[in-house]
This record gives sequence, C-alpha cells and structure tokens, in this order.
Amino acid sequence: MKEFNITGTCYPECHYMVNLDSRLAQIKQMVDAGKYFSINKGRQYGKTTTLRALRAYLNKEYIIVSLDFQALSSSEFENEQTFVRAMARGLYQLKTVKSHMSHEIQKEMKKMKSHDNSYLLADLFNILSDWCGEVDKPIVLMIDEVDQASNYQIFLDFLAQLRYYYLNRQDYSTFQSVILAGVHDIRNLKLKIRPQSEHQHNSPWNIATDFDVQMNFSPEEIAGMLEEYEADYHTGMNISSIAQMIYDDTSGYPVLVSSFCRLMDKKLSGTEMFPTKSSAWTKEGFLRAEKILLTEKTPLFDSLIDKLKGNERLRNLLHRILFGGKNIPYNADNDAIDVAAMYGFVTNRNGQLAVFNRIFETRIYEWFLSVELTSGNDFSGGNKNQFVENGRLNMERVLEKFVVDFDFVYGSRDDKFKEEVGRRLFLLYLKPIINGTGFYHIESRTRDERRMDVVVDYGTEQHIIELKIWHGEQYNSDGEKQLADYLDYHHLKKGYLLTFNFNQKKETGVKHVQYGDKELIEVTV
Repeated sequence: MKEFNITGTCYPECHYMVNLDSRLAQIKQMVDAGKYFSINKGRQYGKTTTLRALRAYLNKEYIIVSLDFQALSSSEFENEQTFVRAMARGLYQLKTVKSHMSHEIQKEMKKMKSHDNSYLLADLFNILSDWCGEVDKPIVLMIDEVDQASNYQIFLDFLAQLRYYYLNRQDYSTFQSVILAGVHDIRNLKLKIRPQSEHQHNSPWNIATDFDVQMNFSPEEIAGMLEEYEADYHTGMNISSIAQMIYDDTSGYPVLVSSFCRLMDKKLSGTEMFPTKSSAWTKEGFLRAEKILLTEKTPLFDSLIDKLKGNERLRNLLHRILFGGKNIPYNADNDAIDVAAMYGFVTNRNGQLAVFNRIFETRIYEWFLSVELTSGNDFSGGNKNQFVENGRLNMERVLEKFVVDFDFVYGSRDDKFKEEVGRRLFLLYLKPIINGTGFYHIESRTRDERRMDVVVDYGTEQHIIELKIWHGEQYNSDGEKQLADYLDYHHLKKGYLLTFNFNQKKETGVKHVQYGDKELIEVTV
C-alpha cells in the first residue's frame, strides 16, 4: 500500500501525492521558451520531487541531464580541474544521457573524468556546446541542491560560463534550458562569497527568469490526494472538509500537508482514542494531529527557530506583528525579511509581512512564550485543576481569575505598559492551564493593534476569545458583532470578550450579554 511521505523524494508508485501536472505544464512552457531559471523554495518544499516528475514529463521532447550537487564532495569544488572532472564523471555515468552522446563526445568525457588535471571549464563547455549542436533533441540541464556550492568561487565561474553561452546562443550551440534548484537563490550565494557592496548586484545568474509557478498545494489538490487514499481505505471521511482544515493550518506547505495526513493515517489510527481509520480521519482526529505536530521536533521547525535565534531584526519584527498587531510593510530589500521569505517562513500578504501559515505562527508564539517563561516571568493561573471540571475547560473561570491576578500583579503599572503587554500576558497565563490537553492558535485575519482572536481547542470543545483594547462604546458594539459573526463561522453559541480598558471610570469584572442567539461573556480588565 502507498503511504504519506515526509522524508526525501516522493514516488507516485509508493506515495500518496498531489497531482503535479498543472505545475509541470507551466514549467514546460518556460523550458519550451528557452528560459533559464531557479526553483528556490524552503526546506522540504517538494523541489526534488518536482524535478524528478519534470524529467519524465519532458523526456519525449528533450534530453534531460539531471545532476545533484549532493553527489559532489567539498574537495571537488576547490578548483576548476577538480570541478570539471566531477561534472564529466556525473555526465558520463548517466546512462540515459550517455546513450545520446556520439562516440567522440563519450571519448572526451571519459578523458575528462580521469585524473588528468589539465582540463578547464572552457574545455568542458566547448565539449558541451559540440554535444548540444549534434544531438537530434534539445538538451535541458537540471541541477539539484545547488546550495552545496554556496561557498565556492568555481560555481560562480560555472554560472558565468552558462551565462556566456546563453547570451551568445546565436553563435554557439548550448542548452535549451537550465534549471537550478535549492533553498538559496544565486544572488544569496554571491553575497556569501563576495560580501563587498560592488558585487552584491552583479550575479552571473542575472539571465534567469523569475520562477512564478505556485509550489504550495491548494485545497483542491489536497482533496485529490485524499481521494486516492479514500479509494484504498474507504474511511468515509469528509474529503473537502479535511482538505480545507489541512490547508487552513498549513497554507499548502507540502511537507506539513503530508505530516498531517501521515499522523492521522499512522500515528492516530489504531489508538485507544481513534481505534479505526474512520475515527482518525475526522475533525477530532485532525485536531489531535494538529496538537502532535505543534509539539514535534523536526528539521523544518529547528530551522525556523534557528533563524529566529540568529536574526535579532527578524525576531523583533515578528514579535511586533504577533503580539503588538503591527502592520509591517513587506519589503524584499530588507535582509531579515528576504532571508525569512526565502526559507518559506514569511510571505507577502496584500503588501504586509505575515508568517506563512498558522502552524509556523503558533510555533513562533510558543517559542516566544517559552523564552519568557524560562526567563523568570511565571505569571500564570496556577493549578490548572481549578479550571477543569470533568475534562472540560471552564473558560469563564479562567478569565475571571485573570482579571484578579492581572490587577494584583500589574495594576500599579502605567497604561502604556499594560496596553503593550496585556495580550502577551494573557497567553502566558493561559498556556500552563491548557498545556498537555489543549492548544490555541491566533486567527491572523482578525489580528491588529486593537484586536486579536484566540481560538482554544480543549478536548472536544472550542473556545473563541476576542482580546481588544477599549476604544469607546461604539467600538465595543462593533466587537460584539464581530465576535458573534465569528462564532457563527465556527458554529458556536458562546464566546468571550476580554477588554483592556484604561479609563479612570471603567468597571472591571464579568458580565453576560445576550447577542441574538449568542451568549457573550464580557470581561474587563
């Protein structure tokens, strides 16, 4: 049986996969037009899987030369001679490529891959040009894992040769198309090797066309993959609903999509809570998988947190966005933003900087809160048992006690301080109470400087808490309507408003408001 794969290349005969035909067709259009380009995406984004599928897709019309720089050792990037020898070896060993070489080209490649150190890049490209000129089909060069060359001048020289032949293709035979795949783009490699300002915008890869093909999965593509799974197992799942929930959490980040599916298929199915596959592929199973994924330690999440730890500017930007609700314009010229976008952690959402998906966002929230908790801020609700009755979280009691504790600990602080830290302190307060059984996420569409919606899943129940700053009766009325509408969206009848009010004549405490068929618990600090 097939399975959901989260490590390495995916193969259609072994793994459940999203149908790649539409994006392969878009890439083929670029190849047909003779474009040179890079596929630069974050880790575990399906780059290698896409290249492998593309090879088969183009095979009838093109000769595909597919190389992987992971196969080269660091010593082979040391100088021209060692690099040329390694490239010739890679080309000579590809059986499907070798069969398209004439006897003379094979003879030259065999000599180059020997230990004769007299061959230079110019010699390699002369032979490659001869080969491109004599074959009956155009040649497409694909190189995966170009990051392996990130610190070597020889790779820039290699790119310069590609550029020369590309610009002079009227005079010299050369590749129809060149595709480079990796996390970093070539300009970033240039900056690592030559940090001087005069080299920053002088990459030999400036011939490359922008790669605008969407690589993240749509809800419809996720549903298509689930349909294949359902045909094998007949779970009775609501395919469109499960696909949408996965997309809402991941924004289609490929490895996270597969991680959700793998958790429900392998880790949950057969457990006491989810004894069958049918019980695992439900909303309850999805929420349990979400909880597991948010606590798992993976290379992808390690990379995310490492980038936060190592980049103070990015850390401060995200803290302002997540806790302060600030709108930060997206600017690709900002190094911190550019690096985070390159790794797939942030995105340009309607001109504003935003964390790419809900899973990344929650992991970042959790990291910030964990740092604060381990740095001495132990503001919390204390014993969680006082808030849990028969396995159910009493959110009203949580908020009531938060009002009392917040006033006791921070009541003497100035209003500016309380406005800046109030929402963060509520999350700090909430985290130990729900930890182990529940989890939360922030609804980013409702987050701004005045308002933030927290969605708490505890057991089988969901709680919606709107956190907001007091800005008058009309704003409060608007908030009630927004919360009621949001409760409708989640099919809930009860919601909570936590208001931070800094007026001298404010009334703190809790009151119940009936808003249509909704019960709103309004709590004022």
